[in-house]
Amino acid sequence: IVVFTLLSTWKQGRALMADRMSELAIKLQPFIENIGVHPPPRIEGTEVFLSSSSDAVPHALLHNLKHNKVMHERVVILTVVFHDVPHIDDSESVEVRPLGNNFFKVTVNYGFKDEPDIPYSLELCGKQGLVFKMIDTSFFLSRETLIATSRPGMALWREKIFVGMQRNAGSATAYFNIPTNRVVELGAQIEL
Repeated sequence: IVVFTLLSTWKQGRALMADRMSELAIKLQPFIENIGVHPPPRIEGTEVFLSSSSDAVPHALLHNLKHNKVMHERVVILTVVFHDVPHIDDSESVEVRPLGNNFFKVTVNYGFKDEPDIPYSLELCGKQGLVFKMIDTSFFLSRETLIATSRPGMALWREKIFVGMQRNAGSATAYFNIPTNRVVELGAQIEL
């Protein structure tokens, strides 16, 4: 019963967290069009933002723009998708789509037995015309701080359990094999 409660709390908590984040989300395409009309200062290099949503602006991108008031000359929105097959061949593992204003959408596909390796996957983008130099690439990750509230969605005691589980979850940097000296984490608070 305890294991089932923990697993179902994790699953329901992740879904609730995704719902709360989507409430605050800004659509990606209108944002990119607005950047073209009102461009911020752009600096050399590439910035990569990990995002679970393919059509929303990553929170880390918004926070970086808000606080630093600059963007790199090339912006990559990267989404990782795991499939219900053991392995995905290198030729099918990466999809690159230009979005305009030097923004790119990169989708990396892994099978459930594949070892996630973002730098290797980004090298594969070169075959589709998007070449990365790791020395000029910065990875921006969003680090969510969850706050248990009495809002509808999940019982308060389960929200508190989920907050503790999320706090103890592993780092995306280590899991995706991203070089730690290339990572910038930007925080956001989310009320469950």
